[in-house]
Amino acid sequence: MTVPSAKGYIFTERLGSGTYATVYKAYRKSAAREVVAIKCVQKSKLNRTSTENLLTEIELLKTLRHEHIVELKDFQWDANYIYLVMEYCSGGDLGHFIQARHTLSEHTARRFLQQLAFGLRYMREMNVSHLDLKPQNILLSSMHNPVLKIGDFGFAHYLIGETEAAILRGSPLYMAPEIITKRQYDEKADLWSVGVILYECLFGQAPFASKSLGELEKKIKDSKPIQLPPGVQVSDSCRKLLHGLLQRVPDRRMSFEEFFASPFIDLEHQPQATSLPTAVKLVTAAVKFDTEHKYDLAVEHYSRALQHFIPSIHCESNTSFPAFTVSQVKQYMRRAEELKALLKTAATDSQSATSARSTELGGELVTLFLSVMHMLA
Repeated sequence: MTVPSAKGYIFTERLGSGTYATVYKAYRKSAAREVVAIKCVQKSKLNRTSTENLLTEIELLKTLRHEHIVELKDFQWDANYIYLVMEYCSGGDLGHFIQARHTLSEHTARRFLQQLAFGLRYMREMNVSHLDLKPQNILLSSMHNPVLKIGDFGFAHYLIGETEAAILRGSPLYMAPEIITKRQYDEKADLWSVGVILYECLFGQAPFASKSLGELEKKIKDSKPIQLPPGVQVSDSCRKLLHGLLQRVPDRRMSFEEFFASPFIDLEHQPQATSLPTAVKLVTAAVKFDTEHKYDLAVEHYSRALQHFIPSIHCESNTSFPAFTVSQVKQYMRRAEELKALLKTAATDSQSATSARSTELGGELVTLFLSVMHMLA
């Protein structure tokens, strides 16, 4: 077998292999020596369907540009191989990440799901369905503070309306029931896969983990609702999201609009470059209201600011957060405690709805500040 050799790159270790492709870590032959991952597709193993899938994958990746989608940097070919030069993700895939930890905390699962939802929202805007979402196809930019990247678009295509599946697309364990049982699907097939991924993050295995395809089909055709493992505690918003995603009947499954609006995902506070500037703007307003003795508004703005400070810690592109010192956080926290006590007294005296809400916000504020302190420790 001919050894793959892409022009302009030095191959190093093999990262993985599939039916007709092998992925290598490589360096670009340049002064910068950029690290990349090169998917080497052996032409002799391609049939008509796999060739069409590969061409669609290249077409899609040339178009899709998003921070949570693996970037296609280049592609080339020779007599034996087609080379897809991809962004290198040193953190491996989500499957190995879960396996190494057995289960993920709800906080970590939410952070990953936020990033996945952010990428999927962009794909929906482009009318693209992935159709093979699974932990092994979700890559992590690094081991420390990883950024999630959707990868392997081998089964993806533009999808509008319902489509008949001439062949099964995707991996059975993560595949939507309508594909396995009826060979028909629409964009909601991806939402089922997201539900399975979230379930696996939280509980360490897929909801229909099976030893054979026959056993899997039997479980999928069962009419019983998805059961969460006994003795495991998850928040109400997480539980509602899981049940909304893991509906066997597509018409009963939540829509993408409902998914993006889920309180558990909370896309408004997804870590991004604007997180810190937004937080600073809000906390500046909070201090102003505080000096004007408008304590209800001050507490509300402090609370909203923290909801943006927390995700800013996880934003890789943000390098200025350390300048927001621990002493400043402690200062705001002390003031939050003072306001909380003040508002509690006001609520007791007046029993007003506004004061009661302010007391509630004061409690939320302290919880948020404690989260920040824990993350900075």
